[in-house]
Amino acid sequence: MTERAHPTPRVYWMIALILAVLTAIEVTIPQVSAFDGVKVPALLGLGAIKFGAVIGFFMHLRFDRKLYRNVFFVGLLGALLLFVVVLLTFEAL
Repeated sequence: MTERAHPTPRVYWMIALILAVLTAIEVTIPQVSAFDGVKVPALLGLGAIKFGAVIGFFMHLRFDRKLYRNVFFVGLLGALLLFVVVLLTFEAL
């Protein structure tokens, strides 16, 4: 099993800066009327990017064994599936 070296503090600061910029964009999008048609997809996309960065770097899933990553994503997939089933039960979708 090959392990990747953990990033340097500089990389963590760069990721934090990117997350801060993405958050600023997320706060701005609802206030700009030009984004009216794409607000929800844009915010979902930005949220997904931020989620991936946080779990990959700050939770170290990118650097841990594949088993841990797979367990996390199976649980995530199960939670999303359960969420969709509950929404369908209440005819919200």
